[in-house]
Parts: sequence; C-alpha cells; structure tokens
Amino acid sequence: MEEESKRKIWLSSPHMGGQEIEFVMEAFETNWIAPIGPHIQDLESSIEEFLQSGYAAAVSSGTAALHLALILAGVKPGDEVICQSFTFVATANPITYLGAIPVFVDSERDTGNMDPALLQTAILDRVKAGKKPKAIIPVHLYGMPAQMDEIIRIADQYEIPVIEDAAESLGSSIHGRQTGTFGLMSALSFNGNKIITTSGGGAFLSQREDLVEKARFLATQARDSAPHYQHSETGYNYRMSNVSAGIGKGQMRVLPQRIKQRRKNFEFYLDALSSLPGISFMKEPRGYYSNRWLSVILVDPLLSGGIDREKIRLALLEDNIESRPLWKPMHLQPLFQHCRSYTSGVSENLFEMGLCLPSGSNLEVSDLDRVVGKLSALFGIVTV
Repeated sequence: MEEESKRKIWLSSPHMGGQEIEFVMEAFETNWIAPIGPHIQDLESSIEEFLQSGYAAAVSSGTAALHLALILAGVKPGDEVICQSFTFVATANPITYLGAIPVFVDSERDTGNMDPALLQTAILDRVKAGKKPKAIIPVHLYGMPAQMDEIIRIADQYEIPVIEDAAESLGSSIHGRQTGTFGLMSALSFNGNKIITTSGGGAFLSQREDLVEKARFLATQARDSAPHYQHSETGYNYRMSNVSAGIGKGQMRVLPQRIKQRRKNFEFYLDALSSLPGISFMKEPRGYYSNRWLSVILVDPLLSGGIDREKIRLALLEDNIESRPLWKPMHLQPLFQHCRSYTSGVSENLFEMGLCLPSGSNLEVSDLDRVVGKLSALFGIVTV
C-alpha cells in the first residue's frame, strides 16, 4: 500500500458530486447516447440560470466555443485578432484555424490579465496600419476576472467585438456580474481539470439568442432544415453528447460548493505562506470575486534567498505533489514568434515567478498541510 506521505496530490483533479452517475445511467437507460437529448438542454438551462444573463450552447470544448465565436464575429483569413498573451495556447489557436493572425497584448499587474492601456495602444497602431482588429479576446486567468469594464469601453469606442475567454472563471464576478456575460460572445471550459467538468466539453455563451442559435447550428454540421442532409455552409462536429451533459448537469448542482472550497484552499495558502520571504499572492481588486480555480503564488528569488519557483516545483515533485508554472506568454512561444505583440514585461515576470499549487476542491486538510510543510521546509521552517 502506498505510504500516505507519498500519495499523489494532483494539481486539480475532477470532483464528482454524486448525482452525475445517476444522470449518465439515465442517458443509457433512455438510449440518449448522442449529441442530442434532454441532459443537454438541462445543462444549458442550468448554466443560464447560474449566470443570470444570456444564453448557452453546450459544445465539445472551450476551444470549439472560441472557434465558433470567431466565425460569428466574421473573422476571415488575413484578419487580425487581438488576444491576451498571458494564457493557454487554446485561446490563440482558434484564430489560426481561420487563417487569421493573432496580435498579442500583455497583462497589467493587478489581475494578471489584458492591460487596457496596451490594448488601446495596439488598436490605434493596427488601425493606423490599415488593419483594424476584427475581435478582442481577454482571458480571466486562473479565475481572476480581467478589467472588463475598461476593456469593453475601449472595444465599444472602436466598435470591435469582445470574445471573453471565461474557460477558467465560471463563478467569478465583477461587482456581482458573472464573467462570461460581459463580451458579445464568451467561452467556458469543462475540461477534466476545471472547477466543474463534463470530462471534456465547454459552452458557447452570448447575450444574443440569435448568436447562440447560430452557434448550435454550426456545431451540428450546419445541417439545413430539410428531410434529407442538406448543407449550405461549413459546419463542425462540436456539439456535446447527452452523456457528457449528464455529468455536467450533476456538476452544476455542486458548483457553489466547489467555488467555496477552491477559495478556502487559497485562503489556507495565504494564511500559511504569506510570512515566507519572497512569497506573495495576487489579491482580488475591490469588487472582484475570483473562483480561485488555481491558487497561485509568486516567488521572488531576490527576497527568498535564491529560492525560485522551479526549486519549489521540484521539491514538491520529489514528494509526489503536482504543481505547475504559470502559462508561458504566447508572444514567447515558438509557434507565434512571427506575430506582432505589445508588451510591458508583466506577463514574462509573472511566468518567471509564478507557480500554481494544488487547488482541487477534493483536497483534504492533510493534503494542504503536506504542501505547506514541504514548501516551508525548503525555507528552513518546520511546521507542526
């Protein structure tokens, strides 16, 4: 039997609530084993009810939702799309699916997300060059909302649609308004490591019902209304299955508890690690509420006696504890080295200093104690 001290502690593993298996079995018993069925509609309705604004279409992934949003924004080959640089590659890849060109914008320090000042600089520069961007994609990184009020104000000034990448932020809000409801269109992810999961999957969101209906149409191979299979435009196999939606339906019922536990994990780390030299945390700006999908620490080796985030990561790994550096900015990725970027050094600094600690809602207190104990020991502090 594996020793308790060496039991794997995952960064963010799935956490079932109990009813998921009931809904999955119901799908089998009623033979709704297809990308159509009652669980899909129920999941979409529960997302809409939770967000208290707009409409939802369940799709196969958050990436699919972003791809559909870009199509509906009218993005064509050769167009430019402004994208947050500090993000996972899935935010930027759908731009290239369409033959369009990402233009990357760096982060501001308060939230780690798209810098509105740099956004305006980028827009003015691209307009001057005769390449007005077709869309703007901000991201709510690790559950922390971006400065959406300012981003939307700038986007509206230049009449550019905003596509919100809310893949990591279901349950986060700004002054009570849920992320995923600010942009013309938005994307959620229900990947296995997210705050809730459908195994794989996501959702396309919009305040406009017609855009959601069009996304559903495109996601089901764009089949025209006819007794035979007729197609007038290119479609995609992007609809979520009824089985996966059954998992999501059960997960939505425990979402508030999952948010509460993730935030509790963050507070645990904040209380236990803030006193360590060189360790800091990104706090919520006034009026902001993060689901704390992942708990992030920043490690300054100039203040920590030379301990950096990689030394911490390796020390945790030695004890079978998974942690992960923050996303490497897109403007530093070989894939996008040819793309234009507007940078300030903020995301590069966060990448060098940042580490995601185990954050799952199914972590035990003993797991959190073990993470803190291992990290504290690296600083020469013995915890009881």
